[in-house]
Amino acid sequence: MKTPVFDAHATGGKNLGDLPEWDLTDLYPDPDAAEFKRDLDWLETACADFAHDYEGKLADLDAAGMLDAVLRYEKIDIIAGRIMSFAGLRYYQQTTDADRAKFMADCQDRITAYTTPLVFWSLEFNRLDDDHLASLLAANADLARYKPVFDRLRAMKPYQLSDELEKFLHDQSTVGAAAWNRLFDETIAGLTFNVDGEELNIEGTLDLLTDHDRDRREAGARALADVFSENIRIFSRVHNTLAKEKEIEDRWRGMPTPQTGRHLANHVEPEVVEALRNAVVKAYPRLSHRYYQLKAKWLGLDRMQVWDRNAPLPIEDNRTVGWDEARQTVLDAYSAFDPRMADLAQPFFTKGWIDAAVKPGKAPGAFAHPTVTEVHPYVMLNYLGKPRDVMTLAHELGHGVHQVLAAGQGELLSSTPLTLAETASVFGEMLTFRQMLASAPDQNARKVLLAGKVEDMINTVVRQIAFYDFECKLHDARSRGELTPDDINALWMSVQAESLGPVFDFMNGYETFWAYIPHFVHSPFYVYAYAFGDGLVNALYAVYEESGEGFKDKYFDMLKAGGSKHHKELLAPFGLDASDPAFWDKGLSMIEGMIDELESMED
Repeated sequence: MKTPVFDAHATGGKNLGDLPEWDLTDLYPDPDAAEFKRDLDWLETACADFAHDYEGKLADLDAAGMLDAVLRYEKIDIIAGRIMSFAGLRYYQQTTDADRAKFMADCQDRITAYTTPLVFWSLEFNRLDDDHLASLLAANADLARYKPVFDRLRAMKPYQLSDELEKFLHDQSTVGAAAWNRLFDETIAGLTFNVDGEELNIEGTLDLLTDHDRDRREAGARALADVFSENIRIFSRVHNTLAKEKEIEDRWRGMPTPQTGRHLANHVEPEVVEALRNAVVKAYPRLSHRYYQLKAKWLGLDRMQVWDRNAPLPIEDNRTVGWDEARQTVLDAYSAFDPRMADLAQPFFTKGWIDAAVKPGKAPGAFAHPTVTEVHPYVMLNYLGKPRDVMTLAHELGHGVHQVLAAGQGELLSSTPLTLAETASVFGEMLTFRQMLASAPDQNARKVLLAGKVEDMINTVVRQIAFYDFECKLHDARSRGELTPDDINALWMSVQAESLGPVFDFMNGYETFWAYIPHFVHSPFYVYAYAFGDGLVNALYAVYEESGEGFKDKYFDMLKAGGSKHHKELLAPFGLDASDPAFWDKGLSMIEGMIDELESMED
């Protein structure tokens, strides 16, 4: 089953026009619908029948029999995914609603119970002899198509536990990480922040960090710090528990590092991630340090505070971008690249596939949820009209287009590893940025656009690698004992000054800002995928500028491949190789080039 991963963006504005809401009836008409009960009942029976027909018998199947088993498993995955997508999306719309939370929890409990008999599948499959499996794949081309799925399964072979233990871990998952995830989501969504007498939720308060008025930015930052500090024990408990739970399971599985599970899930080699991480950290002085020195000058400051990091430039218009303008801007950019991309994005706006407005209790941030291949993705935004919100829309629509194209692979092959899942989203942002830059009316407008893009790229590359380093330190420290809130605060601050640079001062309370980042809770070590995606897209865009029309079909083929190919195979048609350490320098050099241009505007 697929789950969304939140892209946390701070946004804001008013007078936005009619904002779309989700129409979830393509999944189910409502929670009490006969179709929903039918699928739950079918799933319970299908899982039991699958276990009855195949448990203890996989080694005896011929190629045709194995294909039938795979197709039955895939159908089960679709129905379970459809149920949980519906329950999850309703919950994200209003996480503070007790009925929605109960509905999702009940669905999780039932899906977990129904699918427990399927735990044998991966364990028994991994006990198949390599030569025997190879002979099955050679005998049936339809079965061989699933080889990438089997390869990912068998990558876990050295780390799997006994059948009994695997069933236990599966059974207790709803009261393990999933329960702590819910506690985090509901706590964050329920927080209120008092700013100059006004009660705001977390999205509205984060939005103040991009306000033109420096006093308002400071007020927002201090309100965040106050509320995070008041709740820091809850967030500390969530992180301590999840990190310890992970350490215990990793130890039992024999995984060499806390990051190993993420690398296996991403189908990426640890040395590739390490090369990316090292390239970015080495580039901190050339990227974030240099840029923020420049920004301090623009803001007329000798020293910058954390509330100045995402401040608009003094020459930037303080205008609201209405929804219709945002939609047209992104669709025009997509269409200018290739009309097929705009055609794929259009239904998101017209068929209830986007939920855009900020509402009480709604989950913060943004995401694109692929749901299941028989339906379509849904995009969630918290759209409040800042120009950066246009980029968020372009980003999430890129995910959505990617998910639509990959759906042709079928349920088991459509899911793209996280390292490549950011490709279309970041590319969509780049297309939108380039179109806006080309139509900039004057030098000031160009400067504002360039600075905004540099900041977005720093947030995507530098900030996310700093997040990754924080997580590495957190999990390492937790393996040696319980961490106090002060311990976690200190780990957070150890990466902040290094990544942001010497121009920054850090207010009291900023040490708690790790508390609201959802990735640390929902998907440990996910964050390097953003930097991976940005570096990859920068390199891809350079190829596009060189090769023009010949690039487009190859690009669509890459998106259509979903999870059916390794990153080496997907990038080979473009002459790119992410395992080459020099690859990452190419992507980083594009950011440097933009900073060079901004510096030249000072002359």
